[in-house]
Amino acid sequence: MDTPDLLPMSRRHLLILGVVTAATAVLPPFISARASAVNSSRPITTSLSLWVNDQQYELDLDTRTTLLDALREHLHLTGSKKGCDHGQCGACTVIANGRRINSCLTLAVMHQGSKITTIEGLGTPDQLHPMQAAFIRHDGYQCGYCTPGQICSAVAVLGEIRQGIPSHASPSLTEPPQLIAGEIQERMSGNICRCGAYSNIIEAISEVAGVNA
Repeated sequence: MDTPDLLPMSRRHLLILGVVTAATAVLPPFISARASAVNSSRPITTSLSLWVNDQQYELDLDTRTTLLDALREHLHLTGSKKGCDHGQCGACTVIANGRRINSCLTLAVMHQGSKITTIEGLGTPDQLHPMQAAFIRHDGYQCGYCTPGQICSAVAVLGEIRQGIPSHASPSLTEPPQLIAGEIQERMSGNICRCGAYSNIIEAISEVAGVNA
C-alpha cells in the first residue's frame, strides 16, 4: 500500500502553530490570576477627620474618594457641584486653608485636619456673605450651577490680591497687585459660566472689592 504524502507545511504555518500552542498554555493561568485578583480586591478604607465649615466630621472613606465626593455623598453638602470632574470648569471650587482648590481633583485623605469652606459655610439665607449678596444684586448667575464655585473662587481671589500674591496679569512680581477688573478677570478665568454672565460676575466681585469694573 502506498504511503500518503505528508501535507506541505510552510514557515508561516509553523509560526501560527507555535503562537496557538503558546497561547493555549499561557491564557488559562493568566485568566485565573485575573479572576482571583478581581474577586479578592476590596476597597481600602481609612478613618479621617475633616473640618468643614467650622465643624469637625469623623469619616471612614475609601482612600480613592475625592474631596468633592466626600462633601456631596458623605456629608450631604451638595452646594459644591460636579461639572466636568476633570478640574476644568471650576464648579467644584471650595476653599481649603484659605486657598481655592478644585475639590474633584484632590483626595479627601489629603485634607486630614484642613479647614474646608464650602458655599454652605460662607453665609445663610438670613445672613448672606457680602459676595453672595453682590451676586444677587448684579445678577451674577443665570442657571446657577456654577455659582457656588464662582462665589468660593471670588472670595479666595480677593484674599489672594490683598495678600499680595501676583498673577499672570500683575505688572510686577514684587509690588502688590492692583484691585482692578483685569486682575480679577485673570484670576477668575478657571471658573467657567456657560450662561455667559461674566460681566455681571466681575461687577459683583468689583463691588465687594471696592473698585469700579
